[in-house]
Amino acid sequence: MTAHEPKPGASLQDAYLAAWRFAAEAHQGQIVPGTDLPYLLHIGAVAMEVLVAHALEPLPDPLLAAQCALLHDTVEDCGVAVAELERHFGPAVAAGVLALSKRKDLSKPEAMSDSLVRILAQPREVWAVKLADRITNLQPLPAHWNTIKRAAYQEEARIILAALGGGHPILAARLAQKIQGYEAFLTPA
Repeated sequence: MTAHEPKPGASLQDAYLAAWRFAAEAHQGQIVPGTDLPYLLHIGAVAMEVLVAHALEPLPDPLLAAQCALLHDTVEDCGVAVAELERHFGPAVAAGVLALSKRKDLSKPEAMSDSLVRILAQPREVWAVKLADRITNLQPLPAHWNTIKRAAYQEEARIILAALGGGHPILAARLAQKIQGYEAFLTPA
């Protein structure tokens, strides 16, 4: 039994719900930028992408993938300590979430490159979370984003796909489709 598996007698659902509740508490009060919707909508969407992809093309450790998906923004956006994640969910989940977190002491391009290097050193379940995160983020963006910023975001998605696409074929194909569909957001209204 690995540290992120449920304790004896606990179900996979219990382990999933523990991560979901932890994420809900960590993100309490946050909203999706440019909306009135709770940020937990994004977290749930990333987890849903991972779980549906797993149903179509199984991952070796779906619990690791699900917990990392639910917790992926807790360090970067909520200031949760990696040690706290490790205490609650084990070293594999903590390492996965840390890899998915961009370092704030680096420039934006350096932070993305650094994060991708760290993700590539993780199991493919963590790669799947990053692919799912970008799939979820390639939705209509805040109205205040100009065409240049939107184009840069699309280019970042291409870099993520090139680096991590081998991690899960279903998510790679879905991200490629989202990147193509994102063209509609690059045309000024």
